[in-house]
Amino acid sequence: MVALPPKLYVEQLGKRLKQAARVAIRLPGQKRIEALLQIQKQLQEQRDAIVEANQRDVGNIPKDLDPQDYRLALERVRLTEDMIDEMNDDIQRLIESPDPIGAITQSWTTPDGLQVGWMRCPLGVIAVITDLGPHMAVQAFSTCIKTGNLCLFRGGSEWMNTNAKVAQCIREALQRIGYPEDATILLDRQEPEAALEAVRLTKYIDAAIAKGKPALRRGVREQARVPIIGDDGGVSHMYIDRDIEIPLAQTLVVNAKVQDPAASNAIDTLLVHQAVARHVLPGLVRRLLEEFKVDVRGCPKTVSMMGVMEMTGHLGVKPASDQDWEQKFQSLTLCIKIVRDLDEALDHIAQYGPGHTDAIVTRDYETAMRFIHEVDAGAVFVNASTRLHGGESLELGPQVGINSSRFHARGPLTLHALTCQKIVALGTGQLRQPHPIPQTYHDAMMLSPKF
Repeated sequence: MVALPPKLYVEQLGKRLKQAARVAIRLPGQKRIEALLQIQKQLQEQRDAIVEANQRDVGNIPKDLDPQDYRLALERVRLTEDMIDEMNDDIQRLIESPDPIGAITQSWTTPDGLQVGWMRCPLGVIAVITDLGPHMAVQAFSTCIKTGNLCLFRGGSEWMNTNAKVAQCIREALQRIGYPEDATILLDRQEPEAALEAVRLTKYIDAAIAKGKPALRRGVREQARVPIIGDDGGVSHMYIDRDIEIPLAQTLVVNAKVQDPAASNAIDTLLVHQAVARHVLPGLVRRLLEEFKVDVRGCPKTVSMMGVMEMTGHLGVKPASDQDWEQKFQSLTLCIKIVRDLDEALDHIAQYGPGHTDAIVTRDYETAMRFIHEVDAGAVFVNASTRLHGGESLELGPQVGINSSRFHARGPLTLHALTCQKIVALGTGQLRQPHPIPQTYHDAMMLSPKF
């Protein structure tokens, strides 16, 4: 059978999603809860089949990789039963979260008695384009179901078999309870063109979320014709002020860089006030290089200060290029720059902003408040790790990503962020004045037996 061109194939998927949306919008919130409970049950019943599908993906890892690269690839692709339990835990949190759909966020009454309010409603069909695996697939599908949205999911090619099995389980669960199974569709074509067609499909796709490596997000952002409501781009900075507790500052840097280097909120650039650089950097850099194997790149002042480390047999700091300061690494790479003062730090952050997550370490209240007000980022932290930027960490509830752009909802894409608001108005015959028909004539016409 000849495969359809990507454009036609994705268009067919879009039609199915749009048709399912007409059915899903009529279903009550309890039906969405029932769907999530059924998905939990199906994932539990099919856990052996899911792990078996994952084993096929593990078997597809190239055997000619360097041993270290193969180990990392294996850790990345392998799915365990404990991870399936984590997926079900995520679904349980969604089940227990308040339903945003239909919520009236603000209401008032106009002078003529019209009752007006803002009501939350689904966004519609959301395309989630990512290079991640089954955990992300479950998050995307289940979060969209909770919010009454429809989801077209395209995941990483490394999990082709696992994602397919997870998507099949979810569709079977929906079918079992009479929920439209086309509410969740896996885009199983791995050509980049298929993913790009999904975000060009303005007739059927209402919004898109891009999550993953910088190249993927850049491609989606450049090609999209639908609104991008989730783009976790932007460099993450941490600035160490002159008035600090040194152990606290060093601990925050290690956590923000090393706790999960691939995370979008892991820091990419560390800015250090020159007054404390000689006290903070030598021990911190040595630990980053030797204990955590971080590739450290520095400004000329940093390289000069750390040069003695190379002379004594320690790993050294590489000079940072102009391009390094604008890179979102999502890996064990960190740039360090020594700055004169807060003004230079703010200028640097502004030059490479808007940022994803930025943080300051300081004991000075006025400095902290100035940093909060002047830094343009998806989230700004004071004396805390940037890795805390997330729905669960901030007790905002489950999320399907983080949006660092200035539009729609900035920050964690929690349930409320996957909705929009529309005006609803309840009246008793209110008219916009002046009415084109004289009131006396209008009344007479309404009372006439001819009408």
